[in-house]
Amino acid sequence: MKKVLVTGATGRTGSIVLQKLRDRNDVFEAMGFARSPEKAKERFGATDGFVFGDIRDRVSLNSALQGCQALVILTSAVPQPLSPPQPGQRPDMGFAPGGTPEEVDYRGQLNQIDAAKEAGVEQIVLVGSMGGTDENHFLNSIGNGKILIWKRKAEAYLIESGIDYTIIRAGGLLDEPGEQRELLVGQDDTLLTNPPNGIKPSIPRADVAELVVRALLEPNARNKAFDTISNPEGEVTRDFAALFSQTTPGL
Repeated sequence: MKKVLVTGATGRTGSIVLQKLRDRNDVFEAMGFARSPEKAKERFGATDGFVFGDIRDRVSLNSALQGCQALVILTSAVPQPLSPPQPGQRPDMGFAPGGTPEEVDYRGQLNQIDAAKEAGVEQIVLVGSMGGTDENHFLNSIGNGKILIWKRKAEAYLIESGIDYTIIRAGGLLDEPGEQRELLVGQDDTLLTNPPNGIKPSIPRADVAELVVRALLEPNARNKAFDTISNPEGEVTRDFAALFSQTTPGL
């Protein structure tokens, strides 16, 4: 049994990851980490198997990580409208106080990595986003938060931490069923800027969640970082060891 803590476990992708791990309870003892008991109850019907706290608070992280062999990081800053939208206009977007990319995607992730290292965690799987090689990516302009830049800095910190890592940089996330597409992996945002056959650089959340689970099981996934999208017209990916063999270490 491998005890795993999933942070951001009540998010749209995090909740799928946690459920997939719980479905394999012969292999994993999966715990969720979140801020809101109400949201956990809404997602899962109960708060059993959850620890509640804040990724900016080392005390709650230290407690949650005790006895864990692995950590899955699915926390991310979430933009929100700064004012009520006006008819026919897009609202100005930004981040709530305490919820900026620097605070969540950088300092919050460093906090998790440091706490995991102190607790003796053996492996961290970090789910990020493609686009980090482009400082002018439009996501960086939202609230001037530079979200992809801060994510990239946190990824570099994880790689240098000495803990075995898997960094999954997903394309555009789709609320569609998983295990129905070919999964593609790449590096340096080439799948974003030049996707094969002109396919959309996107992937179902459920497929990202399956990659997380497989990364915790496959030795080929350790100490790798990669971009990923899906091909709806390709052969459905079944051999994850072969998929991970196409990935490389480092940023």
